Amino acid sequence: MEINGVEIKDNYAEAFEIKATRLLVTAATKKLAKIAATEATGYGTSVIGCPAEAGIDCYMPPSETPDGRPGYVIMICNSSKKKLDHELLERIGMCILTAPTTAVFDMLDDADDKFKTGFKLKFFGDGYEEKLDIDGRTIHSIPIMSGDFLVESEFGWKKAVAGGNFFIMAKTKMEGLVAAEVAVDAIANVKGAITPFPGGMVASGSKVGCNSYDFLDASTNEKMCVTLKEKVAETEIREDVDGVFEIVIDGVDEAAVREAMKQGIAAACTVAGVIEINAGNFGGNLGAYKIQLQDLF
Repeated sequence: MEINGVEIKDNYAEAFEIKATRLLVTAATKKLAKIAATEATGYGTSVIGCPAEAGIDCYMPPSETPDGRPGYVIMICNSSKKKLDHELLERIGMCILTAPTTAVFDMLDDADDKFKTGFKLKFFGDGYEEKLDIDGRTIHSIPIMSGDFLVESEFGWKKAVAGGNFFIMAKTKMEGLVAAEVAVDAIANVKGAITPFPGGMVASGSKVGCNSYDFLDASTNEKMCVTLKEKVAETEIREDVDGVFEIVIDGVDEAAVREAMKQGIAAACTVAGVIEINAGNFGGNLGAYKIQLQDLF
């Protein structure tokens, strides 16, 4: 199968279940909202080593937010409900409450259950906190130096899907980089999906386990390393490919991940120099979701 002359491999991305929250961070200006959202989603690329997977989902204009101010929707994910509860409390408390003029609202409509995050944070008000109703939401108003910090009392979480992915294989590194950036921009338009790695792009694709060292749970994916294609017998990189980038996607459900993969791949295939689109999987040993690349189109 080909799209714009780019080969779409007969392969699948192996995704797995994760638990996710989806929240809206608003502020007095779009710039301040973006700063707070970025801080709250930091150190959140992969649960292999990070305490959560996190990223910015989409921008929401003032006309669509509960408090009539600009905001960004973010997602925070973890495989453990207990750890996700902790991460939500820490990231809102340390990264958003501390940011100028912010407020935080729950944005998950179909939650499996809820965390009492805002209820816990209200005690920072030392007895001066107040309870408000904004757009039918229970909000805690916490006095801080710059005014009042507003946080919804409860935040929903649900079973979601992590690890959707595809590899962009290009003639050169720069052509692959351009294609990856174009793909990430396209995915940004899919609500309910995030690309948690830096700039949405993965430079260091990994595999489960390690061939040489038994103390590592994950290590470099040597079959997809451009500098090893002449050293590794099982390399999956063509001779004419010198640029490889992976895009990893988390979503509120499988449909969101599939749509993000579809839009990202289609966008990447418009860039000159892109030769092939592939995907990463672990032979069915990691996750229950097997998203066939060719079935997306």
